[in-house]
Amino acid sequence: MTNNVWGIHTKDDNLFLHNDVIAIGWKNMGDLSKIDASRDAFKEKYESTYPDAKKGSIATGAGMLYRFIHEVEIGDYIVYPSKIDRQINIGRVEGEYTYVDDAEEYAQQRKVKWLKHLPRTAFSQGALYEIGSAMSFFTVKNYADEYMAVLDKNFKKTAISTDNGEDESVATTAEEIVETTKDFILKELSKNLKGYELEVFVADLLTAMGYRTSISAHGGDSGIDITAYKDELPPRILVQVKSQDGDIKETTIQSLKGAMREGDYGLFVTLSNYTKNAQKYLENTPIIRGINGTELVDLILKYYELLSEKYRKMIPLKMVYIPVSKQDME
Repeated sequence: MTNNVWGIHTKDDNLFLHNDVIAIGWKNMGDLSKIDASRDAFKEKYESTYPDAKKGSIATGAGMLYRFIHEVEIGDYIVYPSKIDRQINIGRVEGEYTYVDDAEEYAQQRKVKWLKHLPRTAFSQGALYEIGSAMSFFTVKNYADEYMAVLDKNFKKTAISTDNGEDESVATTAEEIVETTKDFILKELSKNLKGYELEVFVADLLTAMGYRTSISAHGGDSGIDITAYKDELPPRILVQVKSQDGDIKETTIQSLKGAMREGDYGLFVTLSNYTKNAQKYLENTPIIRGINGTELVDLILKYYELLSEKYRKMIPLKMVYIPVSKQDME
């Protein structure tokens, strides 16, 4: 297969299906053919058109616009999930880029010929997940062959099933969804919580887990950020929190050990990880528990509903059910 396969989303299903076009927005960018054919030129135009746009959205938006006009070729294929009828529409690009000045929103257009319209049930869960991209226009890579297979005259809707009828992509899809969620949480923590703010968050998480906590004064002594108790009685748990990007060294954990009295337990929390020497030190010092960024995210997911509203707004998550393999249910 030499032609590219592109995925696209829209809020105007009627425009796509009735006018035989694909289109993206950003009408204020004007006629894209008048912009120099370079990604930098598109970024500059995007930034001047939308001066309040965030840096990340500038690169993403400009990149989609550039690909739509300069990378899409006649003969390329389009995979478009329509919401109005929950169908997967497969088409072929048949026209060059055009700017439709009188369009209400979707002014950047290309003509297509729709070749097949199939129910979502004709595709594997992995294929459906790939075209569920948050981007408006994107490349379909992992499941491109599956989408192209439907154009074969001998295609059968059951072709994606295994011998036992189970969709093998379900397990991979579930894992990708979980990992994407974990990445999002860790990014939000790194972006919003530095230094003392992360300490306050960890104290809130420990409270959600059933601990009584007190936070040391900002810039407090001996490097102890939080003191926690499971109930009214000892043992006391001394907590140190680090928001640094680099891995935690053994000497840093030793400083926590030095602040502990007999009978105390220690907890070290970081958004990053631990060096090999630090990991070995933790293994040999069972009274200190180390939690890295991945483990912290696991705890957040477990106790999310018990976190303060402030942090649930900072890390907005929605409870949903996702498909898993039957083996995972056993």
